Amino acid sequence: MRALAAFGVLVAASTSLATVPPVAAQEAPMLAATPPMGWNSWNHYGCEIDEELIRRTADAMVASGLRDAGYTFVNLDDCWHGERDSQGFIQPDPKRFPSGMRALGDYLHERGLKFGIYSDAGATTCAGRPGSQGHEFQDAAQYARWGVDYIKYDWCATGTGPAQRNPREAYGTMARAIATTGRPMILAICEWGDNEPWLWAKEYGQLWRTTGDITNCWNCELGHGSWSSLGVLPILDKQRPLRAYAGPGHWNDPDMMEVGNLPTLAENRSHFAMWAMLAAPLIMGTDVVGMTDPITDILANPRIVAIDQDPLGIPGFLWRGTPETGIWAKPLAQDRWAIAVLNRSDTAREIAIDWANGELNDAMTGRDPKFGERNYAVVDAWTGKQAGSTDSTLSVRVAPRDTAVYLLTPR
Repeated sequence: MRALAAFGVLVAASTSLATVPPVAAQEAPMLAATPPMGWNSWNHYGCEIDEELIRRTADAMVASGLRDAGYTFVNLDDCWHGERDSQGFIQPDPKRFPSGMRALGDYLHERGLKFGIYSDAGATTCAGRPGSQGHEFQDAAQYARWGVDYIKYDWCATGTGPAQRNPREAYGTMARAIATTGRPMILAICEWGDNEPWLWAKEYGQLWRTTGDITNCWNCELGHGSWSSLGVLPILDKQRPLRAYAGPGHWNDPDMMEVGNLPTLAENRSHFAMWAMLAAPLIMGTDVVGMTDPITDILANPRIVAIDQDPLGIPGFLWRGTPETGIWAKPLAQDRWAIAVLNRSDTAREIAIDWANGELNDAMTGRDPKFGERNYAVVDAWTGKQAGSTDSTLSVRVAPRDTAVYLLTPR
């Protein structure tokens, strides 16, 4: 999240990478064996958050069944911060969070939810609140006292050019600070993919942003001076080369979902389906209290959620594609497969999959369904209804900007 960014020029950190030992996720109990699921305040509310909003959202997640569908994290983004006390410990904004963060964490935990919070590797956050640079160990200790389970750690005010902070040092320092507390807390690395975090971030955290911020449009790029926010399709396309870097305990993060904020149900369905195919974190970014039933049905669809949460943790890949359509495949446990038929265009498309004459092989994992030798039952993942088998060609009409999803189970 970079909106309202206050990019300060900081003195480069003197601590070298060599003095910051990796804190590998596998050294502690695995915190994110499957992609995290939950809600974050930023996409819909920005800075307009307070404890009553967070409590209402938590209650709505429980009442709507979203918690039971797997959405357990309730994550505060920027603007919860007050000032640091005389000893340097961060405090919440007393007007927005008069009951304090420990009480809020207790409220969430009592409802079977988990508590997420936000900070920044710079001197200030993107909205100009106090960042964690120079206070990493104090902040981690404070979060542990509050019962925090998840930290989104942003990248504003970290300097520019030669004066920019070393990201490995920055995230490594916070990872060490978290480890020192003894409390398991997910570290979500949010440096927007600028420093290729997929190459190094799993040494420190459980997920890392792969792009700049998402925005609630289908296929757009909105310029903000030195950076851009991206729609669903541009972010999806940037994930294709990165699948080899994700897996249990370490995930590519294409940003929080705009499901519920997009203008059509088809776009919302496609966005959700493709994030599930990517094995992406499923972090809602909409108004849960006012959520309509069709949006709840999309987000709580048990078969699509299960595709995302499959224990193998293998991201999907583009099997066949044209400028207008894409057929994606994702290997699942027990020799099953998920197939997503994405219509990128503004007109309906007739798409046929002749399983017998369409070799499908995942070169990364060596998995091959061998359609010529093995038959699979085909189920429509949106409805749960049978859709034939791989003995015959699957023909589907996909509405504009919509996505059909199928589960293949060997017979």
